[in-house]
Amino acid sequence: MSQRLHESTPSTRQTVRFLAAATIGAALLGISGLTLTGTVIALIMATPVLIFFSPVLVPAGILVSLVTAGFLFSGGCGVAALTALSWIYNYVAGKHPPGADQLDYARSRIANKARDMKDRAKEYGQYVQHKAHEATQQVS
Repeated sequence: MSQRLHESTPSTRQTVRFLAAATIGAALLGISGLTLTGTVIALIMATPVLIFFSPVLVPAGILVSLVTAGFLFSGGCGVAALTALSWIYNYVAGKHPPGADQLDYARSRIANKARDMKDRAKEYGQYVQHKAHEATQQVS
């Protein structure tokens, strides 16, 4: 019985770990509470100033957010362009980037369809030419 009780009790190392984690967690919780309290007090004190300057601050905030969105969109487009150029370079260099098989398959399908359409157009042109020749023969 005493051996079973001894096995279920935590070791000294586990106890020290628990106490350290509890101490650090309590300290961080206290700091976050102080930060929240300070933020609320600062917001309460700054509210009259924000209301007074809101005719200037609101358009300025909108302008800043639009400029930020523009820069982020521009950067995203630049990254997309660089990625596309890198993929094209790797494809042309024969390094077989992801999706190259699909591109080759699509290119062959389009080439086959274009060849079929060319043959159909040639046949239809010959058919129209033959019909026109028959029509001129009947009129004469």
